[in-house]
Amino acid sequence: MDTQSYKSVYLNKATVKKEWVVIDATDLALGRLASRVALVLRGKNKPGFTPNVDCGDNVIVINAEKVALGGKKMTDRVYTRYTGFPGGQRFSTPKEILQKRPAELIRKAVKGMLPKTRLGDDILGNLHVYAGPEHPHQAQQPREIKLNEI
Repeated sequence: MDTQSYKSVYLNKATVKKEWVVIDATDLALGRLASRVALVLRGKNKPGFTPNVDCGDNVIVINAEKVALGGKKMTDRVYTRYTGFPGGQRFSTPKEILQKRPAELIRKAVKGMLPKTRLGDDILGNLHVYAGPEHPHQAQQPREIKLNEI
């Protein structure tokens, strides 16, 4: 006899309904933008969120070069990477990253807010970041969302 009035619904890869959304990064704080993008990528804004399934939407971030950092973070924050060779430690600031590869700054911030697993790597593949206002995903008919609507 089945008397429960509510049943938990778990999504799987076949039942997930993915959408495309566009977020404009103009004058948005990097951390706030990254946390909201990570939330949508993960699918936590949907009622059928399942933690072990990629149930989030595909996110397009445009105008990545116009993202804002407060205070002296643009010059004082330092990102460190290692080439793998002796003496191969390299340092860069957000200002340098924005000049060379503007999309990399947002991608790095969002990656830090996703799970450090294979699922996190798959979810990061649903993020598309572009420096300017144009993107090549018009065929997917993405809907534009504001940061405070999420």
